[in-house]
Amino acid sequence: MAKLSAIRECFEGAIPATMATASDAGVPNIAYLSHVQFVDGDHVALSYQFFNKTRQNLMANPRATLMLTHPVTMTQYRLSLQYLHTETAGPLFESMKAKLAGIASHTGMSGVFRLLGSDVCKVLQIQQVPGESLIAPPPERNLLAALRIASERIAACCDLERLLSETLSCLDQQFGIHHAMVLMADQPGARLYTVASLGYEKSGVGSEIPFGHGVIGVAARERTPIRIGHMNAEYSYSRAARESAEHSDWASALELEIPLPGLCKPRSQLAVPILAAQSLLGVLYVESPQDLRFSYDDEDALVSLTAQIGMAIYILQGVADTGEEAQAGASDPSLPDGAPLEIRHFPENDSVFLGDDYLIKGVAGSIFWTLLRDYADKKRTEFTNRELRLDSRICLPDISDNLEARLILLGKRLIERNAPIRIEKTGRGRFGLRVRRPIRLLEE
Repeated sequence: MAKLSAIRECFEGAIPATMATASDAGVPNIAYLSHVQFVDGDHVALSYQFFNKTRQNLMANPRATLMLTHPVTMTQYRLSLQYLHTETAGPLFESMKAKLAGIASHTGMSGVFRLLGSDVCKVLQIQQVPGESLIAPPPERNLLAALRIASERIAACCDLERLLSETLSCLDQQFGIHHAMVLMADQPGARLYTVASLGYEKSGVGSEIPFGHGVIGVAARERTPIRIGHMNAEYSYSRAARESAEHSDWASALELEIPLPGLCKPRSQLAVPILAAQSLLGVLYVESPQDLRFSYDDEDALVSLTAQIGMAIYILQGVADTGEEAQAGASDPSLPDGAPLEIRHFPENDSVFLGDDYLIKGVAGSIFWTLLRDYADKKRTEFTNRELRLDSRICLPDISDNLEARLILLGKRLIERNAPIRIEKTGRGRFGLRVRRPIRLLEE
């Protein structure tokens, strides 16, 4: 008997499955099934879209036979199933809903393929149907070897910025994935913000996406991988996050937008939540212009990779917060020069503008404004993670809302905007504020 986990490629939807059911009276019915999902080594889930004859039979007589075809070798497998229950919400349902939407978009049936439920079935028996099969070509890459190399490189990282850089580099070099981004979770705001990206003309650092929005947001909300193998308009994500200060005429007239990076028409997408100690830290998102680029094996490999990334972030966060205290009143060796730069802060959403140029908002904006106030009032240029975490002016949500990621985001945004201010790491849990032009702070 073949193992269910060994024939997962049959569940990709490239060749529709056929399903045989029978009524209470024994009248048989055979029909195509839009989508069958591999759940684990003993269970599959069937897409329930409308109450047709197949569905009626399954509810009346919870036994069925499923015929699957391997999309490469054309080997056929016959599965004996027993219906257990139907799920209408949760990770399994959302994963199937996303895949079905991709299949529907690919076949021009978006208006018809609407998932109503996921019918979970126990696999009682698997039989390979006799017949000739084609020889499967060797895989393009060894994912286990790629995972080993990536794990070794990640384990050697001593800070979050290096970890993010190594993660994207490994995706490119070891996994052959050339478009990716890492987003961190902002739990109080129920959204994610981009801290690093690969393969895009603009990094999109600082761009945001709400939980539940598109492939990335659904993966975050449900804490489950979401993988789609075809172009899918329904699960596309917005590439611009807009927000304006509601109570300020000046702020509302400006553009508070950082475009989310991404391919214009991705044909394969995979979003994997980054978890540690039962907490959501972020999402790793990869995409490709190629149909069916990411398989079950790719999903397994990236789930394993993000598990290590999650624990590394969790550990590095603790390390970064135990750095030595900076000396109060330390001075910047270089004196600011040039015309004063007006920096505006809007308390409504902690948005910060360099002149008329939007920089950042939210917690990162609050951090930046606090640093600037200490620089202007106390001439301070050296700081520690620990003191920022305890600073009541910033109001960090909790220890799981990674401070190091906020500082990386802020530093990258300053570089991208070619600002005369820099955030420079000066040691474990320590950083410096480098101001190259005189500044004038305006609270709006």
